[in-house]
Amino acid sequence: GWDYMRRVLVGGKTDEPEIPPPAVLRNILTDLGPVYVKLGQLLSTRPDLMPPAYIEELSQLQSTVPAVAPQEIEAYIRQHLGRPPEELFERLDYRAIAAGSIAQTHKAILKDGRQVALKVQRPGIERQVERDMTLIRDVAKLVSVTQFGQRYNVVELAEEFADAINTELDFTTEAAYTDQLRRNLSKSTWYDADQLVVPQIYWDLTNTKIMTMEWLEGTPLLKADLLAEDAHSSAIGLRAAATTLLFRAFFKQYFVDGFFHADPHPGNIFYLADGRLALLDCGMMGHMAPRTRNTMTEMVLAIVNCDAQRCTQLTLQLAEPLKPVNLSRLESDYTRLLGRYYGLSLERINTAEIFGEILAAGIRNNLRWPANVGLFTKSLANLEGAARQFNPGVNLIDEVRPLMADLFRQQLVGDDPLQALLRTGLEFRNLSLSSPRQFGFLLDRLSSEQLKFSLSIQGLDELRRSMDDASTRQAFSIVVAALIVGAAIVSTGQQSPQGQILSIVLFASASFFGLWLLFSIVRPRRRR
Repeated sequence: GWDYMRRVLVGGKTDEPEIPPPAVLRNILTDLGPVYVKLGQLLSTRPDLMPPAYIEELSQLQSTVPAVAPQEIEAYIRQHLGRPPEELFERLDYRAIAAGSIAQTHKAILKDGRQVALKVQRPGIERQVERDMTLIRDVAKLVSVTQFGQRYNVVELAEEFADAINTELDFTTEAAYTDQLRRNLSKSTWYDADQLVVPQIYWDLTNTKIMTMEWLEGTPLLKADLLAEDAHSSAIGLRAAATTLLFRAFFKQYFVDGFFHADPHPGNIFYLADGRLALLDCGMMGHMAPRTRNTMTEMVLAIVNCDAQRCTQLTLQLAEPLKPVNLSRLESDYTRLLGRYYGLSLERINTAEIFGEILAAGIRNNLRWPANVGLFTKSLANLEGAARQFNPGVNLIDEVRPLMADLFRQQLVGDDPLQALLRTGLEFRNLSLSSPRQFGFLLDRLSSEQLKFSLSIQGLDELRRSMDDASTRQAFSIVVAALIVGAAIVSTGQQSPQGQILSIVLFASASFFGLWLLFSIVRPRRRR
């Protein structure tokens, strides 16, 4: 890292930085403090930027920070809620039940007896974030002039991180995300919505620094001790039902709502005492526009069918080319990639792993993926990993296959077919009104001979320069040859003093121009 920055500052070779091994990088970020821990956590959501080994290691980043002292928390709550805590809560435990780099969580009981969780921002964290972000932005600007910086657009990445951490510092945003996810998952024909819970937000006790939400009593998914309620059920059956519920709920988030929980690791999925599942921590959410959702749905089908050609076409709809893309090479890479999974049983296919390899193949072929596609892939990897640990042998494709027909119907007409029909009719109307005008305008331009075409051929400027150089050298070659011939004629004629001087001048001129011509030919080769 520092060797790379030194080369940047002194103008040395900066094609690719030497990144520390995954475990070392994780320790470095942990030592640097909470902002850099968040940076590592953000990078762990970008499989389009980081290799799988780094993604896995950075996903384990947790900041080890001491909890804020109870008296400081009491004063902070009083300041930001505007009233003494004893007037708002029947009981409030000032000892944190969880402490992170940005905030810590406390348990409380409202005056009406409802149990709530208070997420309280760490005092002074905003100043620390602002200071560290200034440094990160400055480093990004330095690296942006290098090949590595341009390839990965580090300035945009730094701004993306700044937006993400500023969003985390505003608890009203997370509260709004939580409310929206709660509404989205509250009804569905694909699963029993009563079995999936998202905490309720108490807005009268929520602001940018403090978020108050429903307390849910349960245990992290992988630590759950499943007990059947009756003799006809079994732990295996309960695990299967839970993973089916998770897969179907997230399938709806990804491909129907376009608003999804981006960090569904086992610690954010709780198994409640009454057998329901709860999704926690909506600080990091992903968004996908309808067009992107449709394209990603087709990509899943293309992967299942091992259709490399269709994967190539869909990739070009999603990703931005940084340089001219060799489509044959990209399709060949996809053919080899998908060929490894051809004929395998669904239990042996890891959908998130395939998506990760799809992203890596696109990057190798000079494509830049949008951030939301990387976030989707990371979310899917977390979900599939947690589900396989909880219920080995489960498979995403097998679980959601029954939903595909209904998904295509929803993407085609939505929940309101009449509205979809009217929208399509309006689009056709606009097209029918604008097309004749555009066609008439084109005919007018053609008839007035004002239509001009702009044709850009890559490499044409270089060819023109090469031809100019060649013609210049040819002209100088003729001049040099004429000088040599003239000098030879003069030197073989009358040996008068004037003739000898003229001959010497001609030979000297020929030598000078000849050496210049030779240098002009050799110099470009050395540059290449």
